[in-house]
Amino acid sequence: MNPAFSVHDGQLHAGSVPLARLAEEHGTPLYVYSHSGLTPLSCAGVLLTRVEYLKDSGGCHFAIVDAGMNDLIRPALYQAWMPVEPVLPNPEGRLADWDVVGPVCESGDFIGKGRALALCEGDVLAVGAAGAYGFAMASNYNTRGRPAEVVVDGDRVHLVRARETVADLLALESRLS
Repeated sequence: MNPAFSVHDGQLHAGSVPLARLAEEHGTPLYVYSHSGLTPLSCAGVLLTRVEYLKDSGGCHFAIVDAGMNDLIRPALYQAWMPVEPVLPNPEGRLADWDVVGPVCESGDFIGKGRALALCEGDVLAVGAAGAYGFAMASNYNTRGRPAEVVVDGDRVHLVRARETVADLLALESRLS
């Protein structure tokens, strides 16, 4: 068996089936060997993003956020399912099945589709399972700086890498003569 592995609801899945269920059905332990990034780190990181606009169009509900496919490319490349939840529940939020999309204006610029969320503009969303490949696969596409990296250790917060600015992006450019 050579399935695609993913993490969903805190469980490792082979395709769409939780590995724990496969082990039960076969009555034997399953051993999964993977590179060090996927299993231990995928649940260790979140991407925080702010809802900039809410838009209805042709029966679809869009939550446009400030994070884009350059910050988290996995949904665009692999249609990876990423958990998306408000950091703080908003009782004033409008409940709908939202497509959470980025500001890059590409058809693949989405974080999650059809998510039942109660949202208002300004809400902060946590996109889970971003630890294994979030920053490692981030890019400067569309002249967007990569996000800051922060480590939270108990009640302590450490800035590991500051958010890139446009000046940072242009610093390595040279004038043509």
